[in-house]
Amino acid sequence: MLKVAMLGASGRMGRTIVPLLAASSDLKLSGALAAAQDPALGKDAGALAGLAPLGVAITSDPWQALDGADAAIDFTLPAASLVHARACGDRKVPLVIGTTGHDAPARTEIERIAAGIALVMAPNMSLGVNLLFRLAELGARALDDEYDIEICEAHHRHKVDAPSGTALGLGNAVARGRGTTLEASAEYARHGATGPRRRGTIGFSVVRGGDIVGDHRVIFAGPGEQIELAHHAQDRSGFARGALTAARWVAGRPPGLYSMMDVLGL
Repeated sequence: MLKVAMLGASGRMGRTIVPLLAASSDLKLSGALAAAQDPALGKDAGALAGLAPLGVAITSDPWQALDGADAAIDFTLPAASLVHARACGDRKVPLVIGTTGHDAPARTEIERIAAGIALVMAPNMSLGVNLLFRLAELGARALDDEYDIEICEAHHRHKVDAPSGTALGLGNAVARGRGTTLEASAEYARHGATGPRRRGTIGFSVVRGGDIVGDHRVIFAGPGEQIELAHHAQDRSGFARGALTAARWVAGRPPGLYSMMDVLGL
């Protein structure tokens, strides 16, 4: 039985993952973490997720939450996930980071931490989205810059980063396919008299509203035709199942920074 610590147990993803952990035949919740001052502190993680009590109280102490864990899953905020990654590094607990929105210095530190533990980090944990990443890269490789690329994403009103980590992951995938970088090719905003589209750019559009779980589209708009690749999340269970797949995979791996492409063999 693989023991898993849930870092961010009171959040939307935490409350989605905990029931799947409880229903699993090979995984067990061993610890649960929430932020200091969170009203969920001290509550049973199972009861908070709508289950019978699991005997795991939610704590704000990362070391306590990681005690006895074979792997940890983090869905929190960028600054908090960095603190949790350091704690996992100190305790030698393999880690899956589903949190997005890290800046460059944070990503550099995560890479450093991954020199000492196995760490899976991905802009999206969904198995379907990671297949979409691969298909987007193949499409960009097959279609030349006669085909303009647009990435469209929509999320709920509470999401704080834009474009989403998944949209940026798609941008990086198509940039790789074109033999360039997202930094050199991205257009994140258009307003006013922008002039004609610059050839070879990768455009982004963002929607924030309501309770949209997550929609992503990659459009290849070429002469006389348009190709679209799309993923629509109906609920958060796809992300949760992917995170559990990653937790199973990362436990026992040698130190290193891995992606969901590694997990899925893509």
